[in-house]
Amino acid sequence: MSLVTPLNRVLGLGTATGAAEHWWMQRLTAVALLVLGIWAAVELLLLPDFSYRTVFAWVHRPYSSVMLILFVLAVGYHSYLGVQVVIEDYVTSKAAKVVSVMGSALAHTGLSIAAIFAILKIAFGPSA
Repeated sequence: MSLVTPLNRVLGLGTATGAAEHWWMQRLTAVALLVLGIWAAVELLLLPDFSYRTVFAWVHRPYSSVMLILFVLAVGYHSYLGVQVVIEDYVTSKAAKVVSVMGSALAHTGLSIAAIFAILKIAFGPSA
């Protein structure tokens, strides 16, 4: 017995299209954020102070900038997935749902790109 409706069978849609992938990606990014968050906390605690020059020098190091970019990517994608679930669960109008998910995707992408640009600007710029 199949739970897939005849229309969904013709369209190639299952009972939950993409739900398993979405669930796995949320868990994967959560684990990545756990590891990267611990790394960031330890690194920041090891800094002698939080002055502009000290933090700038830390981000200027290649290892730190690469790890920060990975952190930004994981945060951006994990946040997007979480907001998407909230929108899909609580926005009832189909049009509003589509616009909200698209707006969320644009906002998350834009903020992630801006953060990565700032990290790269520090990483490849002159030393402070």
